[in-house]
Order: sequence, then structure tokens, then C-alpha cells
Amino acid sequence: MAVLHSGFSNGRAQEPDRAAEIRPAVAWQECDAATDRSAWNPRIARFFEYWLSIAPPGRLPGRQHFDPLDIPELMPRVWILDVVRGPTGLRFRYRLVGTKEVETLQREVTGQWLDAVHPHLSARADAFDRFRHIAERGVATYRKGQVSFLHHKDHRIVENCMLPLARDGSRVDMIAACSVLYLLSGKEN
Repeated sequence: MAVLHSGFSNGRAQEPDRAAEIRPAVAWQECDAATDRSAWNPRIARFFEYWLSIAPPGRLPGRQHFDPLDIPELMPRVWILDVVRGPTGLRFRYRLVGTKEVETLQREVTGQWLDAVHPHLSARADAFDRFRHIAERGVATYRKGQVSFLHHKDHRIVENCMLPLARDGSRVDMIAACSVLYLLSGKEN
């Protein structure tokens, strides 16, 4: 059974005059091997199934299990965050950003902090709950809904799967994600 988590998104954050407009977002949900993926974009489903296939029995896969050469067709849409644990809590830093992500973000963000790249989200206490949930519980999540990150103005809908990676098999130290963006017409970018 999937656990749904609600959030809020700013569907047009890239336009300063609309930055204050906050609308409810489509909820994200936990997913596992039993999750029905029939309605997922095939790229997102393939990414999730790859993650399942590289996981050692009863453990989370780590970066050492993840080989980009196994999924070259997906890598332009993949982004990986380092999970940094500090005295003030969790923080997330872009480790790898695929070319499709760079294109929609309209800049290279590798090495930058997630909250610095998307400062409009820092004003909300729940803005990074999904990332914290993945890092603290070691669970995969799926979402399709309005974009909340600063994206190209024509990219309105995002579908993604975010997956925990743990070098030691249990303590999450990275989050790998694959995103597909859609135009308002529903056409895939």
C-alpha cells in the first residue's frame, strides 16, 4: 500500500511576479517492488527497476552498484544528490546533473546546494520533506505533478522517481533521481 504525502508547489516559480502564488501539489508516494508502475512513464519505470535490480538482498544499493553504462539512455535525465549530515540537520548537494536537467534548470548546478539553487523553496518549512524522508527512512518515492523547482518556463509538469543510495547498505548518503518534464500540452520534453 502506497503512503501518500502532500506538499505545495509553486507552479510558476520562474516568474518573479507569480512567486508568491502557492498551489497544492500532487502528492508524492513511497514505492517498492510491489508498486503498480503501469501508469508511469517508461523511463521512470526503467530507472526504478534498475535500482531494484542492483540492490543487494535486504540492503539498499550504493553508488558502487550504480553503473551509468547500464542505463545510458536515462542518464541525461538522472541527477544525484549527496546527503550531507551536519549539526543543523540534513542538507543536499548536487553531485551529478544530467544534460536534460541542466537544460531545464537553464544552468549547470553540479556541486551546488539544492536549497541555494532553489532559494524560493527555503521559505517553506516542508519544502525538503521528501528529500529528508528518503534520507531518513531509506525509501524510494514517486511523484507526478506541477514543477516546484525553478525550471524552464515551458516545463510545467514533472514526473520523477527518487531513490536512496547507501554505501554501507543502510545509511543513505545519496539520492538518485530520474525526471521527465512535460509541456503544458502534455508533450514530453
